[in-house]
Amino acid sequence: MAAGWARPAGFALLVVVVLAAAASADRPARGGLSVTAGAEESSAVFPLYGDVYPHGLYYVAMSIGNPPRPYFLDVDTGSDLTWLQCDAPCVSCSKVPHPLYRPTKNKLVPCVDQMCAALHGGLTGRHKCDSPKQQCDYEIKYADQGSSLGVLVTDSFALRLANSSIVRPGLAFGCGYDQQVGSSTEVSATDGVLGLGSGSVSLLSQLKQHGITKNVVGHCLSTRGGGFLFFGDDIVPYSRATWAPMARSTSRNYYSPGSANLYFGGRPLGVRPMEVVFDSGSSFTYFSAQPYQALVDAIKGDLSKNLKEVPDHSLPLCWKGKKPFKSVLDVKKEFKTVVLSFSNGKKALMEIPPENYLIVTKYGNACLGILNGSEVGLKDLNIVGDITMQDQMVIYDNERGQIGWIRAPCDRIPKFGSSLL
Repeated sequence: MAAGWARPAGFALLVVVVLAAAASADRPARGGLSVTAGAEESSAVFPLYGDVYPHGLYYVAMSIGNPPRPYFLDVDTGSDLTWLQCDAPCVSCSKVPHPLYRPTKNKLVPCVDQMCAALHGGLTGRHKCDSPKQQCDYEIKYADQGSSLGVLVTDSFALRLANSSIVRPGLAFGCGYDQQVGSSTEVSATDGVLGLGSGSVSLLSQLKQHGITKNVVGHCLSTRGGGFLFFGDDIVPYSRATWAPMARSTSRNYYSPGSANLYFGGRPLGVRPMEVVFDSGSSFTYFSAQPYQALVDAIKGDLSKNLKEVPDHSLPLCWKGKKPFKSVLDVKKEFKTVVLSFSNGKKALMEIPPENYLIVTKYGNACLGILNGSEVGLKDLNIVGDITMQDQMVIYDNERGQIGWIRAPCDRIPKFGSSLL
C-alpha cells in the first residue's frame, strides 16, 4: 500500500478500531476451530517473491481453504493480523492476483471467541460483546490514510513441513471486504497481508498453539529478488548469528532489539539513542528527524566530486555519476558503512553497507533508501525495513525472547518444506 514514492512502514504502523456489530443473515457466526491432531513441532520454509525496487515488497504464496487455493500475502513482521481481501460481499476491493476469498457461513468467528478478544484487546485494549451472536468485526487504519474494514474468520491453511507431513490447521484471519487504499484501477501484487507479529492473533502464535511449529519466524531477503521465509527453528544458526534481547517497544507490540547508537564511517553521529523496530512490511528504512538529518549531513560531507545531487521521483535524495549506474556495485565505493550499535545485546552491531541503504533507479541514479520517518507520521520511531535486511537471515525468536541476524545467501532456499499449492 504505497503512499507517494515509498510504502511507509508497510502494514505495520496501524491505528486499529474494533467493532462488534450484530451478525447479519448472510454473515452468521461460525463453528469451532479445526485442530490438526497428532502433529509434532517441525519447521516450514516458503519461497519469497518480489524485491525492494522496483516492486517495493516481498510476498509469499499461501494455500488457504478447502480445497486449498493460492493467495499472495505481503510478509509483515510489523503487524499481527493476517487478512485477505474477500467477497463477503465486497463493498470496495482492489484488483488482486487471484479471485477474492469467499468465506462460507460457518467460518465467521463470533465476538465471544477468545481469538476475537485477543484481536480487540491486543490492539485497542477494549473488547465488548452485546450478544453471543455478534461477529468479530474490525477496522484497520494505516499510516498512509488507507483503511480496511473486515470480519474475523477461520479456514484451513495447507502447509508442508520439514518432517514431510502435510498439515491443514484451522487458523483465524481477517476477511477484508471494504478497502480504502491506493488506486482501484491498479492490480495489487498481493491478495492480502501475512501478519507475523508476536501477538496471539498472529499466524505464528496460532501455529505454536496448534503444536505445529515453535514460535520462531525468520526471513532472508535477496538483493536479486526473492528469498525465503521460515517458521520454526530447525535452520536457525544459533551459535553464529548476532543476537539482541527483544525489547518491549513503546509503540505497540513490534519486534525491537532495543535502542541503538548510530555510526557512519566508524564515527558516532552524536544523536541520542534511537528506538529501533525491525519491520519486513516496510520497503525502506526510516529514521526519525534528528538521526536522519545527521546521517544525510554525514553522507553529503563525505561524497566525492564524482557524484552530483539530482532530482529523481523514485526517492527524495539521489545522485548521478559521470555515467548512469547499472547497480549499487558501481557506486558503493563512494559511500561508507552505517552501523547500529544495540546496547541491549552486549553491543550487538548491525553493519549496514551501502548496498543495504542505496538503490539504483531505472534512470541510473543512486538514491538513499533511508527516509525521514517524521515526515510520514512515525515520530521518534526508527524502522529497519527490507532494504537494510537484504542478504541477511533475520530471526524473530519468541521462544527465547531475542532477535538475531547473520549475513546469508538469501537466493539459496533450504530444501525442506514449502507452501503446498
